[in-house]
Amino acid sequence: QVQLEESGGGLVQAGGSLRLSCAASRSIFSIMGWYRQALGKQRELVATITRGGDTNYADFVKGRFTISRDNAMNTVYLQMNNLKPEDTGVYYCIVDPLLGPGRSWGQGTQVTVSS
Repeated sequence: QVQLEESGGGLVQAGGSLRLSCAASRSIFSIMGWYRQALGKQRELVATITRGGDTNYADFVKGRFTISRDNAMNTVYLQMNNLKPEDTGVYYCIVDPLLGPGRSWGQGTQVTVSS
């Protein structure tokens, strides 16, 4: 598995922005992405991106969040705009293997949006 180091979480007011980063310990040729988990709720997909730049977003973030990646830096980003209190939670970076099971998870970074 690959080691993932996230950064960029914090406290922001509703309507504000944050940018999350996740650096991988080696080159990634597969899907990278972000999940989140609010207190008392199940973990849910936020967005994913292939090495070639194809993206997939959960409906609740479309038009507000943008996922991108820098393959040379082995890093995936999540630009979050127009944040809402319901976006509060722990955001986890993921990397899927090219074949088979064994998804890698970051340690998570807290995002808190105040109303």
